[in-house]
Amino acid sequence: MLLQMPKELLIEQINNGLILILLGMGFVFVFLILLVFSTKLLSFLVIKYTPQEVAVVAKKPQAILSPAVTVTDQPEIAAAITAAVAQSER
Repeated sequence: MLLQMPKELLIEQINNGLILILLGMGFVFVFLILLVFSTKLLSFLVIKYTPQEVAVVAKKPQAILSPAVTVTDQPEIAAAITAAVAQSER
């Protein structure tokens, strides 16, 4: 099909394609540059005009050490462990 086209028309279409590629890539490049600078500007403005949060360091209260298992639960836990060991030995 390309061989059937006149050489002048083929060169003209290739030139038009290259022009479209360069224009498209140029617009995308300019848009991305504008996007980067507008993002930096917005970040600068937000940092400048928003109030700074004051970091409050609260003292952590001393944790009261309490056993995870109460004294009344220990016989039941011991019995459960003993039963599990006895079951596994069978």
